[in-house]
Amino acid sequence: MRVRIFDTTLRDGEQTPGVALSPEQKLLIAKKLDALGVDAIEAGFPIVSDGERQAVKLIAHANLNAEICGLARTSKKDIDAIIDSDLSYVHTFIATSDIHLQYKLKLSREQALEKAIESVEYAKSHGLQVEFSAEDATRTDREFLKKVYAAVAKAGTDRVNIPDTVGYSTPQYFAEITKDTVQVTKLPVSVHCHNDFGLAVANSIAGLQAGAECAHVTINGLGERAGNASLEELVMALQCLQFDKKWETNINTKLLYDTSRFVSNLVGIAVQPNKAIVGENAFGHESGIHTHGILNNPLTYEPISPELVGRTRWFQVGKHAGVHGMLAMLEDYGVKPNEEQTHQILDRVKAIGDQGKHVTDVELLSIASEIMGERGIKRIVQLTGFSVSTGIGTMPYAFVKINIDGKDYFATDYGVGPVDASLNAIQKITGKISEVRVKEYRLDSISGGSDALCEVTIKLEDAYGNKVSSKSIGEDIVTTSVQAMIDGINRVMLKKSLKESKVGS
Repeated sequence: MRVRIFDTTLRDGEQTPGVALSPEQKLLIAKKLDALGVDAIEAGFPIVSDGERQAVKLIAHANLNAEICGLARTSKKDIDAIIDSDLSYVHTFIATSDIHLQYKLKLSREQALEKAIESVEYAKSHGLQVEFSAEDATRTDREFLKKVYAAVAKAGTDRVNIPDTVGYSTPQYFAEITKDTVQVTKLPVSVHCHNDFGLAVANSIAGLQAGAECAHVTINGLGERAGNASLEELVMALQCLQFDKKWETNINTKLLYDTSRFVSNLVGIAVQPNKAIVGENAFGHESGIHTHGILNNPLTYEPISPELVGRTRWFQVGKHAGVHGMLAMLEDYGVKPNEEQTHQILDRVKAIGDQGKHVTDVELLSIASEIMGERGIKRIVQLTGFSVSTGIGTMPYAFVKINIDGKDYFATDYGVGPVDASLNAIQKITGKISEVRVKEYRLDSISGGSDALCEVTIKLEDAYGNKVSSKSIGEDIVTTSVQAMIDGINRVMLKKSLKESKVGS
């Protein structure tokens, strides 16, 4: 069975506290969603502002493959805003739970029902495709909910949607009201679940199993409070888990990670590291038991192949590390210690881990280099020139000169601060050569006072999925950050060159 994916990142997702998108940013995300393969995009809520209407209109005229929808309350003014935005598809809603009717809308059940019918009839009379939602459906009296859905179906709505507005339902109850809705409307049914109790994806699946055909979702589970059902989690669950029927979507799963990162960067909301599918740690391993199993057969500790969602697996060394995982990491850099050296390196790694610290790739290589007496692990990149300029009333900028494999490169760039400007300038050079980009930057102070030592940790990734973490300690934040960046770039480029040489041989 094919499941329709209705993405509401640009509407419900934008209601995440702290998120506000310009029309141009919304269009960029809409294009990403379209490339991902979503069936419908809820572009926004046109009545709320001129900018919102402009954004919706931009997306409506972008010649995307997905259907473009706009949100409207059950009022002629809202529906007219949909029409003025050049949309032909409206998602209209009114609350039906007694708590919303009494305290928010100040309406009786009969008045709310009348407004629902009138809005559907008005939208249909203007040639719109209509999807109707009974807001707070899961806290609505069950018999009244059936009455509402039956009435809007009779009024001509094309689809109905069941919103679990405050994430209050259990999968069992959500399945029951979905069956009710399918039975009384005989229409395509959508589900729209919030994650207040962590059940958004589970409730969405329960609704689909009970007869719904469409799920409302957002990238990274963005949305108000605890967010909405996560697109990437729902799609992969439908594709990979065992059900009594086969589910299919139009989503190109290999673009999930890229889309997740794009949206995260644009909206300014970081993805939690342990988030399913797209979290940084979703395919990361440290435990010696786990890494040993993974190296023998990835399915031992990974439910799906990371490549399926545009990811690569990675190993971290620390107090839980084992020999096999550590050797695999060193082999990525062409380093092959003997048995005695291996145990000495592992002991050092565990000692650092017992101090509550994690060991970066660069630190691991430094330890290996010291124990093996090999000071000459190849450095592809050398920083040969560096300066920054900053001050009140001027935008910080940086100049860098880098030698890569014997060839000099120069770049200047600006940033919100001297560190940002410096890293931007470095990435301007490396971006042309190996597409190395900063994935994570962390700054910690490790001593007090104005002359405190700082610790900078940077995670880098290139276009081929090679990941490296690098740490540097120093007195000057900018210089320390640049050094961590250069060290990390050296290792990620070394990884790439070694992989290429293996393929060539």
